[in-house]
Amino acid sequence: MRITDLLKPQGIQVNAKVSTKKEAIDTLVALHDKCGNLKDVAAYKAGILKREEEGTTAIGMEVAIPHAKSPAVKAPALAAITVADGVDYGSPEGDLSKLIFMIAATMDGDVHLDVLARLMQMLMYEDFTDKLKAAKTSEEFLAIIDKQETEQFPDEVSDAAPAKKDGYQVLAVTACPTGIAHTYMAAEALQKAGDKMGISIKVETNGSGGAKNVLTAEEIANCDGIIIAADKNVETARFDGKPVYSTKVADGIHKPEELINKIVNKEVAVFHSDKKAEASSGSADGESFGRKLYKHLMNGVSHMLPFVVAGGIFIAIAFLIDGLAGVPQDGNFGTGTPVSAWFKTIGGVAFGFMLPILSGFIAMSIADRPGLLVGFVGGSLAATGATFAAPGGDGTAVSGFLGALLAGFLSGWLLKMLMKACDHLPKALDGIKPVLIYPLCGLGIVGVMMCAVNPIVGWLNGKLTEGVTAMAQNPTLIVPACALLAGMMAIDMGGPFNKAAYVTATGLLASGVMGENEGPFMIMAAVMIGGMVPPIAIALSTTFFRNKWTAEERKNGPVNYIMGLSFITEGAIPYAAGHPWPVIPACIVGSACAGALSALFGCTLMAPHGGIFVLPTIGNFGMYFLALLIGSVVGALVLSVLKKKVEE
Repeated sequence: MRITDLLKPQGIQVNAKVSTKKEAIDTLVALHDKCGNLKDVAAYKAGILKREEEGTTAIGMEVAIPHAKSPAVKAPALAAITVADGVDYGSPEGDLSKLIFMIAATMDGDVHLDVLARLMQMLMYEDFTDKLKAAKTSEEFLAIIDKQETEQFPDEVSDAAPAKKDGYQVLAVTACPTGIAHTYMAAEALQKAGDKMGISIKVETNGSGGAKNVLTAEEIANCDGIIIAADKNVETARFDGKPVYSTKVADGIHKPEELINKIVNKEVAVFHSDKKAEASSGSADGESFGRKLYKHLMNGVSHMLPFVVAGGIFIAIAFLIDGLAGVPQDGNFGTGTPVSAWFKTIGGVAFGFMLPILSGFIAMSIADRPGLLVGFVGGSLAATGATFAAPGGDGTAVSGFLGALLAGFLSGWLLKMLMKACDHLPKALDGIKPVLIYPLCGLGIVGVMMCAVNPIVGWLNGKLTEGVTAMAQNPTLIVPACALLAGMMAIDMGGPFNKAAYVTATGLLASGVMGENEGPFMIMAAVMIGGMVPPIAIALSTTFFRNKWTAEERKNGPVNYIMGLSFITEGAIPYAAGHPWPVIPACIVGSACAGALSALFGCTLMAPHGGIFVLPTIGNFGMYFLALLIGSVVGALVLSVLKKKVEE
């Protein structure tokens, strides 16, 4: 959805006469009302004010973007004002906001996130924001946006606009495990590189909200080749017979011109998909075994995360309610009141799908759709601890995360071998292979396999749980463990090390019970703080050590305050990519420091995600914030020492 589809001339006021944040909000709400965007003005304004209480929506660069998702909104819309002298909107940079957009979003969908992402991409261009601030009329303001949006997103001139008549020279698909930051950063980098090189390019993003800007069959047929910059599997059968270059999403961010040149210079082999199962695995010629292994794992993790986050927050709310109600912190903590029991039960149901989802989508990544059955069943058997003696489950044989990972990979590979073996069957049986032979044999394979391995892996899982209990009871062990996992969050900022630390913490969180063993909750707190430090440390450095950064880096730095507080570690990636030596070590030191302090202060976290937005679920919040501040400052100071001054 384009910005110009949501913003009307009557919803724009240039040179608005406002002197306070309250007056700015009142003016923007009135513009929405004037455009007929609201059902209930007071209710919408209340939503805006509530969002501001959670943290300022000023993003720096003299820009603020207040927003609210409310049932009081008729349809998604925008309003905007310019303020010549600026208004104090609480910017992290301390600057006055002269350009303010207000997003009104309905309750269905995440339009406000799409609009916010689009605005952030456009506002990265300083000359564009300068033109908006200097606009004399609302029509001129809207025309500037339309021109910038058309130039920056040429393939989206209108929802119904066809592709260029001659097609696109290069096509690309970007995807990352979480489908948030890396996916869109790589897409933007490839688009910018294509524009700079004069190469027509269209990029499909496989984000958390589904595939956007999807490549059509006609575009695929007419292009010179396709770039797949992804850390999870994407559907590739459609590219049969075309040159396809597959690489990690980080290369899409850091080496966009190099990737485009590989297609343009015809350095890429033609991809052939004889079978959909093989094509959908997302593997391309030349990929290493380790690379394929990582992509299979990330396919499971990316599908599992929503269950972990949503279910974990529901369980955290149950703990919070019981804590406020004075329920004893024993084995029944979290179900001591009817309301908390409801949240704990619903959250537990979501959490219960965690292992089957992880295992199922790993197996599906390896063996396509037939793998989903064996993976789901394998993950469920790992969760119940099924054995030959106790197929209904044995508490001592629960293999947990380790068992689910094993089930996903082994059952996926075994089923793929079975599918290859079935290639020799008569063609008359092709119709019953996917509905009878694969499911029936696959179920038998995974059932025997998990009943055999659960006792062994369950024993190992039990020892690990005992280890966590020992760490929680011994301050000399819990602190180094928290420091290690927090530091891992900053090594690759969304990559394998980061995800390994996060999955470890969420797995331990699923087994924790407040009052009996707070170790898992302390580790979860350390892991989240470790992921929050890198963006904040960089934002602090660009704010207080300005001579270490270019003008462009200084301008974009303050956005990392918001990303860090929201637990979006990926905000630090552009800086780590440009200056890996000083940035990564500094961030690791800052994150490890914050994780160690969090453990020393006895801070806990009952929710697996959310940053400051899950503040009520953080135990000992004051000291947690202090640990975050100290770790971020340490990271910024180390970075200022390691990084050389920049000569403009």
